[in-house]
Amino acid sequence: MFHAGRALLCAVLLAAALPTAVHATEPLQSVGSVDLKRYQGRWYQIAYYPNTFQKQCVGDTTADYRLLMTGHVEVTNRCATANGSTSQVIGAARVKPEKFLGVPISKGTDTSKLEVRFAPSFLAWLDAVWAPYWVIQLADDYRYAVVGEPNRKFLWILSRTPTLAVADRTAIEAKLVEQGYDVTRLKEEPQQPR
Repeated sequence: MFHAGRALLCAVLLAAALPTAVHATEPLQSVGSVDLKRYQGRWYQIAYYPNTFQKQCVGDTTADYRLLMTGHVEVTNRCATANGSTSQVIGAARVKPEKFLGVPISKGTDTSKLEVRFAPSFLAWLDAVWAPYWVIQLADDYRYAVVGEPNRKFLWILSRTPTLAVADRTAIEAKLVEQGYDVTRLKEEPQQPR
């Protein structure tokens, strides 16, 4: 009995000393800002939370971002499918506009909190077609980025190269735990060597 009591006390003390994850009820924080000129270009999907809109993808998922004169960003997502074809969808991203009573009052300034849409452009005026795209981690040199949204239902780890250094992945996952994410839900993305 004494040993069991001591073991329980040690377990409690050890648990108290270990860093704990932020509860998912705390608001998700994005990075301070994103230089959209530096962010544009190709990103390789390294890992992600499985979702219905990528169910046809079996690997080689990329996202290409191109900054437009309007300030919006053209988004082209591609992936390999099981039958050997390429699936592609083109959409747009924008800095989330500031609103008052649902009406945009400014273009917005928080470049880390974007909105993305893949619905036809004639529907762009509908708020319902825009989904949150928050950059929640970003390497200083833009070699990797982590994208999520306020409810933590979606998550993507992106890299400028088809592979990610082990040290970077370890740091990303440690930070994700702090941000209230379950890293065991991450699905690895196969990328062909280039």
